[in-house]
Amino acid sequence: MASNDPYTRKLVNTSYYAQRNELVAKVVAVLRGQLDNRNLELIPQPSRAIRQGEIHELIVTDENAGPGCKVQRIAYVAFVEFLNGGVLLHTDSAMTEKGCLGTVAGYDMAHFPNHMNVVLRGDLKSGEDRGLEVGMQVVFKAHAVCSERSG
Repeated sequence: MASNDPYTRKLVNTSYYAQRNELVAKVVAVLRGQLDNRNLELIPQPSRAIRQGEIHELIVTDENAGPGCKVQRIAYVAFVEFLNGGVLLHTDSAMTEKGCLGTVAGYDMAHFPNHMNVVLRGDLKSGEDRGLEVGMQVVFKAHAVCSERSG
C-alpha cells in the first residue's frame, strides 16, 4: 500500500488543499518533561484526517523537522481531544490563549491506534512550563502567522 501513496511517490503536495476548516481541541492532560533522544519517526505524509472526539498527544521540538524526519529533542506538551473533525496539515499553527505552541512539523505513529503524536516546531517548553491547563482550547489554523518564540 505504501508504494501507492501519492505523497511518498511525490505526485501531490499540500497545495492540493483549496480550503479546510479549523480544528479545535481542548486540553485533557497537561504534560511535563523533556528528552534529548526521543527518536520520533515522522511519517512522510503531511496531512492526517482527524475525527471528532479523537485524543492525540502534542509534542514540541526545536529541531528543523518535517514529514519523513527523525526528531530527537522534544518537550511534552499535552493530550488534546478534538472537538470537531477535519484535516490537519503540517505547517498549521497550534494556538492557545497563552500564545502559539508551534507549527505542525509532522506525525509519529509509535503509539497508534491508542493515539498519534502530533509534533510541533517551536520553543522547547513543556505544557506545564507554558502554563497550559485542562480545558484550555487549542486551535489549529492554516496560514496563521505563528511566532514560534511565544506561548
